[in-house]
Amino acid sequence: MQDKSAPEDYDVVIVGRGPVGATLANLLGLCGVRTLVLEREARTYHLPRAVHFDDECMRVFQTIGLSDAIVPQTILSPGMLFLDANGKMLLDWSRPQTPTLMGWNLSYRFHQPDLEDVLISGLARWPHVTLRSRCDVFALDQDETGVRVRYEDLSNGRLTEVRAAYVIGCDGARSLVRRFIGSGMDDLGFHERWLVIDVLLKRERDDLGDYSLQHCDPRRPATYVRGTGTRRRWEITVLPDEDSQEVAQPAKVWELLSRWITPEDADLERAAVYTFHSVIAQRWRSGRLLLAGDSAHQTPPFLGQGMCAGIRDAANLAWKLAAVIREGAASELLDTYQSERQPHVREFIELAIRLGGVINTKAIEAGLAAGEARENAPVKLEVKKPLLGPGLALGDLPLAGHLAPQFKLNDGSRGDDRIGYGHVLLVASAATLPSRLAHSQSGIELLTGDEAEGIGPWLREHRIIAALVRPDRYIRGAARNDAELDRLIAAITPPTHEPSAA
Repeated sequence: MQDKSAPEDYDVVIVGRGPVGATLANLLGLCGVRTLVLEREARTYHLPRAVHFDDECMRVFQTIGLSDAIVPQTILSPGMLFLDANGKMLLDWSRPQTPTLMGWNLSYRFHQPDLEDVLISGLARWPHVTLRSRCDVFALDQDETGVRVRYEDLSNGRLTEVRAAYVIGCDGARSLVRRFIGSGMDDLGFHERWLVIDVLLKRERDDLGDYSLQHCDPRRPATYVRGTGTRRRWEITVLPDEDSQEVAQPAKVWELLSRWITPEDADLERAAVYTFHSVIAQRWRSGRLLLAGDSAHQTPPFLGQGMCAGIRDAANLAWKLAAVIREGAASELLDTYQSERQPHVREFIELAIRLGGVINTKAIEAGLAAGEARENAPVKLEVKKPLLGPGLALGDLPLAGHLAPQFKLNDGSRGDDRIGYGHVLLVASAATLPSRLAHSQSGIELLTGDEAEGIGPWLREHRIIAALVRPDRYIRGAARNDAELDRLIAAITPPTHEPSAA
């Protein structure tokens, strides 16, 4: 049945309400952007999928006001150890148990359905954000004024269409939006079948430990992951001559798990064979259609950065969409999204592939070279977050493309809570600003060393007088003198021109 009424009009339609789509919708809600989320499924998928996120992701969840609801549902991870076939440690990737400069811990374990429930419930706070489940998008037609989005309401078979200024595909590896963009995929070469097994312990097994363990055994590489509560996960390589369906049968699953646990220890929650891929979409934008999350990139899970990358996509994209839609910025601003995010995500995927070479024992030495060799000790791995690609960064200025710290205010609160999802200029004191750049005239949010005592030492450490931080907490550039400070201010002076048509 075709709905003959005039189509509703939105600023943004998001296809897919997984963690990335729901985070993007919350950020757009924060920005006052009229948003519709269309999701094919009726409810949150009930089984585990992603199990890890990092300090930067928690900072995004803080930005959308949901970190307090998410923290109690997580546990801190002490890190990951890589062991050879004899149990000797090859690589030590321990994580600190104290907060990082982001203001949060470096590694969290979580149960994805719990996270999705919090993110989806958060959408109810925004009157201009609408979520429709059981809606299957099948056509996207864009013109110079917007996109016609056609979908079927699977609850009643009704065909409906809406109009949107932009459509964001958060619709996963088989993305419909990517097909309409017509993007090919760059293949980084890693494709392996792994059996993913989730269990619920029936009795205490403290001996399994809290560390994630990578068993780098050439006979059968495997991964162990401690989950929240009684949840435990094993990921076990499927050998070339094995049938994917047969290897996932309970009898075979328990045979593979027998070196760690038995049916007396745990109940099987899920066993399924997945092919881990390493691919990046060549085009993340075509006019008014854009991609985020797994629709734009897929990574082997060995770094735990799959969902994290999608959350970063959302944080990078939402404020740019809001600037174009609500503030009159030129639509070319959206081109900086791929140019910034694609090199960042590629670097993480390439490192995940190198670690995969350690795990599957096909390229151990090359993988270990990613860490720091130590005498009479395992190689130590510390992963530095990549820089943003060129995009909007004032690249000849200090710290461009780096993440900014989150400073604690003098009253004990977190700096991001004061700043919100906006630009901020970090300075030692408002009194040090030239009069022509006074806060009241520039309209730029200030955070000073008078309000957060850590700002002054940080500025001095980097030999700068100010740093311009974007809504996604990346540094646009820093200034060593008044002339460079002028450039920072000019970079976000509100535009006076009209946005372009496309």
